[in-house]
Amino acid sequence: MDFNATAAAAAHETAQRLYAHVDLSKLGWLEQLWASWYIWIDNPIIATGLMSFLLHEIVYFGRCVPWIIIDAIPYFQKWKLQPNKVPTAAEQWECTKQVLFSHFTIELPAVNLVVPSHGRNVGDANLPSTLPTLGRPCSHKLPSSSCLKTCSTTLLTKPFTGEYCTSMFTRFHHKYSAPFGLAAEYAHPAEVFILGTGTIAGPILYCSLTRNLHIFTVYVWITLRLFQAIDAHSGYDFPWSLQHIVPFWSGAEHHDFHHMAFTNNFSTSFRWCDRLFGTDDKYREYRRRIAANKAAMKGKSKAEQDAAERQLIAEIEAEGHRAEAIAEGSVQQGKTVKVQ
Repeated sequence: MDFNATAAAAAHETAQRLYAHVDLSKLGWLEQLWASWYIWIDNPIIATGLMSFLLHEIVYFGRCVPWIIIDAIPYFQKWKLQPNKVPTAAEQWECTKQVLFSHFTIELPAVNLVVPSHGRNVGDANLPSTLPTLGRPCSHKLPSSSCLKTCSTTLLTKPFTGEYCTSMFTRFHHKYSAPFGLAAEYAHPAEVFILGTGTIAGPILYCSLTRNLHIFTVYVWITLRLFQAIDAHSGYDFPWSLQHIVPFWSGAEHHDFHHMAFTNNFSTSFRWCDRLFGTDDKYREYRRRIAANKAAMKGKSKAEQDAAERQLIAEIEAEGHRAEAIAEGSVQQGKTVKVQ
């Protein structure tokens, strides 16, 4: 089975002909919906490109809605990693407009390039009755794609910290030093394209090696990837967050430092990748300072402890602004940078 499975039709194939000998009444409800979509569009390439883009938009903005609501409820601020920086409605709307711009100008064309370039050989094996079970796509394809994405994010993001790229690309994504869900894909178009390549590289590579990958499996991967990226940018560290259950998971607590300090913790999936490439040294020093600060403030009032933590966060953020300014060449080593 090929990369685009049911949608991977030859250029002149139509869904009507593809499903001409299929009894749709004998298919499951999901398979019937799947077939109905392709029959309605009647062009497998267009149907797959459109469905892929719609899936991305619905999952992305749908997953952001709970975080928008949480940001509006003061009760949850006690779990906010940077509680003095709650995004305003104006900031979220500005972010949404830029994200939509990137989606329509970068991701939509990219989706419609990938679909026809990897679609081949429609046959009986590609009919909707062969939709993979939940266990099959998760068995080894998704974990392998996740590991590849984690490594590629760290390796591809590292060059963006250079002097030229810092001013042109990386600072775009770092406009919000306290990230929120919608800001997960708020980035320069070039960064969107390059890092998006890392997301889809796993499925493409797997398909190239095995010639056996259903587009449904890719959709499961994309859905999980979007959930992970948005949650990592949520700005909240709940007691039930995944990083407290799976120690090597990055999560919001790990990646929030990346935005606050403008360095380190490029991965949003696995902490071990940053440890492997040595891109978490400043973060580990920050955690040591947090632990020392808590020990020094033991016995103090809650207000004093919170004030000391806010002061430490402010110092780390100031160091991040200074590192950014040095990388851009707007300030020399040893100079101080005023933080707004």
